[in-house]
Amino acid sequence: MKLGGSTLGAHDTSLRDIAAARRDGSAIVIVHGGGAAISAWLARTGVEPRFVRGLRVTDEATLEVVVAVLAGLVNKRLVGELSALGAPAIGISGADSMILQAHRYDDDLGYVGAIHRVNPYPVEELLQRGYLPVIAPIGVDTDAGQLLNTNADTAAGELAAALHAAQLIFLTDVPAVLDARREPIERLAPPQATALIASGAAAGGMIPKLEAAVRAASEGCATRIIDGTQPGAVARVIAGEPGGTTIAAG
Repeated sequence: MKLGGSTLGAHDTSLRDIAAARRDGSAIVIVHGGGAAISAWLARTGVEPRFVRGLRVTDEATLEVVVAVLAGLVNKRLVGELSALGAPAIGISGADSMILQAHRYDDDLGYVGAIHRVNPYPVEELLQRGYLPVIAPIGVDTDAGQLLNTNADTAAGELAAALHAAQLIFLTDVPAVLDARREPIERLAPPQATALIASGAAAGGMIPKLEAAVRAASEGCATRIIDGTQPGAVARVIAGEPGGTTIAAG
């Protein structure tokens, strides 16, 4: 399950729903974003944010804030809230045990990583012991030991594929994926999701979500994109009720 920066802090029932599902025996892994919190802390520290092609440029000063906010403040707040709700949450980052292995791919972006390998075994071990892993999307370059900022949507898709998850859920602040006429789409096959990106009908933050859904589908994992700000949204998805957009093969 991916909790987006757009829904973090919203007055919804997502964390309560997640905790209830975990208590009922569902094995859940959370990947979280936190772009708004990063921007706020960059402003406090006087670091000027820069973007290239819509992506945050991550120089050394920005990377320090990204790691501190995502793996520290945001991650531990989520762990604290979930723990208070009775869920056995443990907060880690993708750098721990080299879960998210990445490499730099664009000098203009600095310390931004493309994930090329996932080590799922630490996450599987936590699940087997009954914990709820809460993962900050910090990758690591295994050759240099360098921490890298990775896209949380992409990280969720790669983890879902590596864990052979039954379902990947994106909690967003929109009701569904929209077509070219701005109408909600109930179901997409992976080629249709790719076509939405190519045509420009899907744009901005929806692009990495659809790409992640296609990646997850390659390992038999269905994806649901739902409005996480709606009360009971997570509970309804886990219960198998319709809503949002489903991306699945077949």
